[in-house]
Amino acid sequence: MTNLIIAGVISAVISYLLGSCNSSIIVVRLLKHEDIREHGSKNAGLTNTLRCYGKFPALLTLIGDLGKGIVSVLLSILVFSLIVGKGEFDSQTVGYISGIFAILGHIFPIYYGFRGGKGILVSCSILIVIDWRTFVIIIPFFAVVLLISKYVSVASISSAVFYPILTFLLHFYVEKLDLQLCIVHTALVAVTSIMLIYMHRTNIKRLIEGTENKFIKKKPVKEEDNNNG
Repeated sequence: MTNLIIAGVISAVISYLLGSCNSSIIVVRLLKHEDIREHGSKNAGLTNTLRCYGKFPALLTLIGDLGKGIVSVLLSILVFSLIVGKGEFDSQTVGYISGIFAILGHIFPIYYGFRGGKGILVSCSILIVIDWRTFVIIIPFFAVVLLISKYVSVASISSAVFYPILTFLLHFYVEKLDLQLCIVHTALVAVTSIMLIYMHRTNIKRLIEGTENKFIKKKPVKEEDNNNG
């Protein structure tokens, strides 16, 4: 038990610190010498980077945010393997917990005054490592909702709601995991979804008011928009 706690604390710290490396903030500062949080929606995420600065900075942001989530999970699994021992822990559970802390770091980055993004990309990156089936379903689901609604926020929120439901169905009926383990996985995913939905609370308000901007390709500008990353 002691080794589990030690490994858990180390992996949580690593994941949070890596998650705090906000790709959007870093990319925009290096390329444009500006703070992304002072432009557009003022959100340090992919969509705002794309709208304000164009495709190349957005691509680098995409790669960075996906990469840090993947590295966080892999390092956490390595830590547990070294401290607890291979085969002595559930890698998916470790991955979900690592993901939660990486997302917390992305949302509340210690390096940038605890003002970060909304965590969608980071949450997707976790799935690439520990749950590819959910990943290959949730991404098309996001895309379809985006195409139909034209709102990134609607697609993000819908995916967050669908995420824990899909996780339970796949883990219980497809992977045939133990019910108790399925519940643990689903609960951890639900925590992630709650965080993602909470970070879209202003988008929800704008959707209700009818003031949310649709995802429309525009020439990069630095004006107020209402998207997320």
